[in-house]
Amino acid sequence: MNNFVYSFPTKVIFNRLSVHSLADELKIANKHKPLVVTDETLVTLPVFDQVVEPLKNAGISFNIFSGIAGNPLKSQVEAGAKAFKESNSDSIIAVGGGAALDVAKCIGVLDKHTEDLFEYEDIPGALPIDKKIPFTIAIPTTTGTGSEVGRSAVVSDDRTKVKKIIFAPALLPSVVILDPELTINLPASVTASTGMDAITHLVEAYIAKGYNPLCDAIALHGLRLASKSLQQCFDFVKAKTGSTNEHLKARGNMLHASMMGAIAFQKGLGVTHSLAHSLSTVENMHHGFANAIMINIAMRYNQGACESKFEDIEQALGLEKDKGNNFIAWLEKTKKDLEIPENLKAAGVTIDKKADLVKYAYADICHTLNPVTVTEKDFENLYNKSL
Repeated sequence: MNNFVYSFPTKVIFNRLSVHSLADELKIANKHKPLVVTDETLVTLPVFDQVVEPLKNAGISFNIFSGIAGNPLKSQVEAGAKAFKESNSDSIIAVGGGAALDVAKCIGVLDKHTEDLFEYEDIPGALPIDKKIPFTIAIPTTTGTGSEVGRSAVVSDDRTKVKKIIFAPALLPSVVILDPELTINLPASVTASTGMDAITHLVEAYIAKGYNPLCDAIALHGLRLASKSLQQCFDFVKAKTGSTNEHLKARGNMLHASMMGAIAFQKGLGVTHSLAHSLSTVENMHHGFANAIMINIAMRYNQGACESKFEDIEQALGLEKDKGNNFIAWLEKTKKDLEIPENLKAAGVTIDKKADLVKYAYADICHTLNPVTVTEKDFENLYNKSL
């Protein structure tokens, strides 16, 4: 018999224009001066105005920190923490994709925890995150990481680019607002890479070692939603045609699939993520894009040990059961339909980076819960297949 302590998410508000509830949620929490954390691109777009408009209408004073670009860095967290203190903010509103949400969580850590951020890394002997984190509202504008319902953040070292995981239950945002209206104008390329990120989370969580039937059920239904909706979202943006209501429904499904992926991977992840984390370290590649490139190769590696679970996935995707062959074929077709490069070579990665890629992938913790043990030589072979 397995013993488990289950930890599942926070208050989640979902609806078209649910962002209008933002000011009300601050008032309920008796917060009056939030720091809005976002990235340097999003702050210039109309979608950001949609988020802060309810604050302006309610007369709520706020400050903005938008010093985030690319993969999250420790220096970005430190700059955000300085902005939080200097503005005398009493809460955080995290707006954007995984980078902005993860930086926002770590800004919250440094509010009361005074040591270097990486002293709180999720490794044995780390300092505890045991002081109160500021009230945080998370508003995702992409549909990939699910960071809005996560208890961790991934931040890179500025010098080495190595990713570090900061983890504590207190990092879970207090409130999540899922508004499909905020994602409807995502560019096609971002729609594709973040959507495949969600699919990777769902797949790897389901096949990861361990026992967690709640996460397994959530992963399979998340895949059902994503398989029906990701291509729709991509096609709507590419063609600029179609029913707005149908587009919003598909975007809503992807918001849920993304969130469900992050809930499910409490169980664990796998080799795809180690391959992808290394690509972010060495090539500064977008995490979802890296997952999208590597997932079919990683799943072929896992196939012999996962035929039964792959057939469960095939059933969830509406495919004929065939020991995972149809599932992997579906991944490859989906990548092609979403205009994602077939492999690393097609994405412009060169063979001279392979040694570093292998080193960082093997050091990454995610593959320790992969259903098949992965050696350094295995990582070399997997990169060879893609290069």
